Amino acid sequence: MNRIDRLLALILYLQSRRTCTAEAMAEHFGLSVRTIYRDIAALGEAGVPILAEAGIGYSLMKGYLLPPVNFSEQEAYALSTGVMLAQRMTTHSYNEKMQSALDKIKAVLPNEAKHRLELLAKGMATPQTEHPQQADLSVLQQAIARQQLLTFDYQNASQTHSQREVEAAGLVFYLGRWHLIAWCRLRQDYRDFRTDRIHNLQLQAEQFQARGDFNAKDFLQSGTPPAQLKAQILFAHTAADRARREWWQGITNEQQHAEGVVMTLNCSDWTSLACWVLSLGIAAKVLAPDELKQEMRRQSGAVLALYS
Repeated sequence: MNRIDRLLALILYLQSRRTCTAEAMAEHFGLSVRTIYRDIAALGEAGVPILAEAGIGYSLMKGYLLPPVNFSEQEAYALSTGVMLAQRMTTHSYNEKMQSALDKIKAVLPNEAKHRLELLAKGMATPQTEHPQQADLSVLQQAIARQQLLTFDYQNASQTHSQREVEAAGLVFYLGRWHLIAWCRLRQDYRDFRTDRIHNLQLQAEQFQARGDFNAKDFLQSGTPPAQLKAQILFAHTAADRARREWWQGITNEQQHAEGVVMTLNCSDWTSLACWVLSLGIAAKVLAPDELKQEMRRQSGAVLALYS
């Protein structure tokens, strides 16, 4: 990115936020803080009204806006791909909103670019899957953005139902599901609610005050057990790629061998790792440690007893 494009991007970045620190801008653009300071000074010399407040950060003067910027053809391709991927992870009603936004982008593209975008859409596909029954993501997003109270019926893993009043804080996607992270007034703590277990969702008029500076990534990391254990496993070449895609606690080392790939896997407990390795059948063999081998024998024996 040349400097002119970067300065324009910096204005748009500030325009999309109330305030922002130089450190955050440096991280976003992959630059040094010193370079950000120079760019902000250059924008000020060019007449862009940037305000600075000690301890808070930078912001654009209220009322200053760049004129509408048209999307480039490559940006339209990226958004089209995003719509396609969203179809796998969201509900039909949410997809309609995504498609509506894409149609508005198409409307301002030149005719040749529209034609190329249509060719791209025909040349890309994902497997057809049924959308899971889940809470309306647009309602959940509105609750987070506007800090409005949510009420719903929740069904936990043991099929027990309870009524909840929650202060929505985050929305995250992991293990194939969307999860609402919210302060539950019933439990008086943050809770993780699977959206496919939420029923009778209602957005209330009551607004709440945010409970500190909540960060969804930090919440997930705090709830994830540390992967302090390590195991060496020999994977057949056909199973190695699956291991890379599926083993979520991390792989620290790989060594190629004639019979396969030896990987060092991180894990928090032997039971969950043994259960996953068994799903690979004879395409995976535990080399070390002995504790994991013993757990493999125990679980294999339990499976054998189930069918004997």
